[in-house]
Amino acid sequence: MSFKTVGTLLTRTLWARGNRTPPLARSPRVNRLSTSCRVFAGSKHVEKNKGQSCSSDSDRPSDGDVPLSIEPPHKCSGGDKKRLKEATGAPGASGVRRRSFTSKAAPMDQTSFLWSRYNDLKRLVYDLIPPGACKSLNSSVIYANNEVSLEEVDIYGFDYDYTLAQYSNELNTLIYDTAKGFLIENFKYPEEIAKYEYIPNFAVRGLHYDIQKGLLMKIDAFHYIEPGTVYRGLSPLSDEEVHYLYGGTFHVPLSQDSGFYGKGPKVKQFMDIFSIPEMTLLAVVNDFFFTNDIEYDPVHLFKDVSEAIGMVHLKGYMYKWIMQDLDKFILRKEETDAVLHRLVSQGKKLFLITNSPFSFVDKGMTHMVGKNWRDFFDVVIVQADKPHFFTDCIKPFRRLDNNGDLRWEKITSLDKGQIYKQGNLFDFLRLTGWRGSKVLYFGDHLYSDLADLMLRHGWRTAAIVPELEHETKIVSAHRYAVTLTWLQALTGLMERLQTHRDPDSKKVFLEWQKEREELRVMTKNLFNPQFGSIFRTCHNPTYFSRRLSRFSDIYMASLSCLLNYDPSYTFYPRRTPLQHEAPLWMDQLCTGCMKTPHLDDMASIR
Repeated sequence: MSFKTVGTLLTRTLWARGNRTPPLARSPRVNRLSTSCRVFAGSKHVEKNKGQSCSSDSDRPSDGDVPLSIEPPHKCSGGDKKRLKEATGAPGASGVRRRSFTSKAAPMDQTSFLWSRYNDLKRLVYDLIPPGACKSLNSSVIYANNEVSLEEVDIYGFDYDYTLAQYSNELNTLIYDTAKGFLIENFKYPEEIAKYEYIPNFAVRGLHYDIQKGLLMKIDAFHYIEPGTVYRGLSPLSDEEVHYLYGGTFHVPLSQDSGFYGKGPKVKQFMDIFSIPEMTLLAVVNDFFFTNDIEYDPVHLFKDVSEAIGMVHLKGYMYKWIMQDLDKFILRKEETDAVLHRLVSQGKKLFLITNSPFSFVDKGMTHMVGKNWRDFFDVVIVQADKPHFFTDCIKPFRRLDNNGDLRWEKITSLDKGQIYKQGNLFDFLRLTGWRGSKVLYFGDHLYSDLADLMLRHGWRTAAIVPELEHETKIVSAHRYAVTLTWLQALTGLMERLQTHRDPDSKKVFLEWQKEREELRVMTKNLFNPQFGSIFRTCHNPTYFSRRLSRFSDIYMASLSCLLNYDPSYTFYPRRTPLQHEAPLWMDQLCTGCMKTPHLDDMASIR
């Protein structure tokens, strides 16, 4: 059975089962999934109450091992048509006529009634979700936040690091170890810190760090801390302790938050992939001081770690490691080469704006594309100093000669085959005339690469999110689909039956609440045991996810995803139902599975 049927049945069942008093038993001949009679006319139907006894067996306790049967909707007799104008509305709404139950059997107690509803719904979820229902999800899909037609895009722009060049995880270990050494040698931190090795799967991108308290945490789109994701060092804080530290709330005020570029007065958000070793180092040093009961200033620690990480980049260590072993550190080079060849063959103009130095970019691009890589790009800009490149209008462009030395001539045009340094976007727009939605720029950093281009200049933007590859595999698993569907169904059941507040019902609700919390922890741990998914908290989008949807028109796991689409393809965003809207769209009922294209279907494009 398809997800369409599952979604329809769940929606119908949860909607029909309102806040009703425990019903009496009814005749077993009535369809168990039908709580009212329906008249179908084409694709529309009208619900109406029956004149006869027409109760729902779904409101009764489960019948032991008897399976839940699925029958065609119960059809009304001709005389029932007179009842079409009867008032209808949401379950529990005032003024809605209740059903009459003709059976004289004794009513069940509250506890049995609640558990019968629970068992019926659980059987529905576990029996009707087919194995492999989400197998159509794959990490090579491009997802749309906004409608984008590639046919209208004439100019493609790129960042370099983690966009054109994807790096292996071994780079994070080297950055961590080297910065840790700088802390000990240059900042005189205790040598015992050296025993802490890099923890590959500790932190995830998009986390916030409270500079004054020394806490690493995940915050949702509404500025609330997700319970269970606050770490002092390598140890989680209890929800009670977090509540106390933040003045009786889990909310982080806007005045303290990370600001437009992720850097607030008290809280910083780590948005790029290079920041993962920095978060791990902060956690490790905090853990050392705290577990050894050594007094320290968290503000000093944050500044020292930030400077140590910066030294790895400024002193050129990272560039040296990559250039010494390009095969080890650079991934997907053949796919990057294929993307550039395809775009040029389609007559598109290409440009590169990166903060990395020319010698580093030249080495990497030669490795991926060949010595003639500059022939692919109409404009190449290195050491651009983003995000200031997009906001300043003072720094002029300077040309580099073939040896990488700066030239002194005034720049009056940006010529193909030349290399330029610094500059600013305002001069770039003036000299190229590339404006508006005909430009699509790719980058991995939502703030430094994409934010200003979308909000200030109207370019189309594409975010590179390598974490999608891992997260899509999790979401595609049958275990995740069943767990999440049951979690949502249980939450809906609790919402609809919460008016039962007698002592026995409260005991049942405590058990349900405990199970709900266990399910939430289970789904979180599938992604990352400490912080969960980078896109979601328990039920809200993360702060990272909110920024992703605001600053990018489309997003994907890697640049190679473009190979799955033809040059005139249009990306359509999924119509997400608002809270006051019914989830009637098929891709919502199917959790998006039907929306994503299959790689096999796009194979001819490659």
